[in-house]
Amino acid sequence: MPTVAIDARDAFAPQLRGWGRYARELIDALPAEHPELDFHVISRGGRGPEVLFEQVGLPVRLRRTAVDLVHAPNCFLPLARPCMGVVTIHDLAFEVFPEDFSTRTGWKYRTFTPRAARSAQRVICVSGYTAADVVRRYDVDEARVRVIPNAPSLPIGDAPVPEGPYLLAVGDLRPKKNLPRLIEAFRALRAEGLEHRLVLAGVDGGEGERVREAAGGEPVQLTGYLPDDRMDALMRGADALVHPSLYEGFGLVLVEAMARGVPVLAARATALPETGGDACEYFDPLDVGDMAAAIRRVVGDHSRHADLAERGRRRAAQLSWASSAALTVAVYEELL
Repeated sequence: MPTVAIDARDAFAPQLRGWGRYARELIDALPAEHPELDFHVISRGGRGPEVLFEQVGLPVRLRRTAVDLVHAPNCFLPLARPCMGVVTIHDLAFEVFPEDFSTRTGWKYRTFTPRAARSAQRVICVSGYTAADVVRRYDVDEARVRVIPNAPSLPIGDAPVPEGPYLLAVGDLRPKKNLPRLIEAFRALRAEGLEHRLVLAGVDGGEGERVREAAGGEPVQLTGYLPDDRMDALMRGADALVHPSLYEGFGLVLVEAMARGVPVLAARATALPETGGDACEYFDPLDVGDMAAAIRRVVGDHSRHADLAERGRRRAAQLSWASSAALTVAVYEELL
């Protein structure tokens, strides 16, 4: 029986990010999809720097366990390895927005991701946008690239939702998330009489103080990182999710909101229109007036609000981790 090793360390992090959720959902779904494959889940690395484990320790472990294929779910595929390799690349934000990353982290991504993409027998991308970016930027043969989308992964619970009307934005507070423009649009709407507050849910990636200053006394709430149950409740209670990000490789938060019947307003940029399809209200993320107008159209129009909620549910229902896992197994089968 062929053995597939999955470097799923991100799935066991105490605070899951998008790539950690991807790894967790994948390892949960894969064994049920292909009982004839032996899956070896790597949950912990070794001592010392991560890059040392990924490029030295992991290949040694793969050789000892006679692995036939290794899948790196987030860029860092061993370049010298004793077996075939598959790498998932979620986006190339570290190339486009290097200021969003620490010096060390940015160096690591920019050093190893292009080499992993060129070295891998197959490259999985979570959107057609990211796939085209990888092929163009890294000169990767598109015949080796496969597009497999993400799916909703945040559990839907029944905890009470926050009181009062609010708009929600989800994502780390970093420049690419474009939050100062969202706050500017929000302030303009408040001046017109909007009664909602704006809730920003995400880890402070260096923009927190700038965001607070931009709020100018308006009701803008920063929550920091939230556990799944609180994030679910916050999302279910929102009148709308606004996602003004300038760069996304997929935009998982869009389908999480859609799965809960929350209308979504998103930037007309990068992979977001691909992910949202006809289930979002789009705006120019560089145009504060256009952003405010989109929010006004949805919040102020009950029929439009209801239509987006229904379209979103249908769009989210088209995506599942069972389907994504089956497509991932098909990639393994191409090689095995």
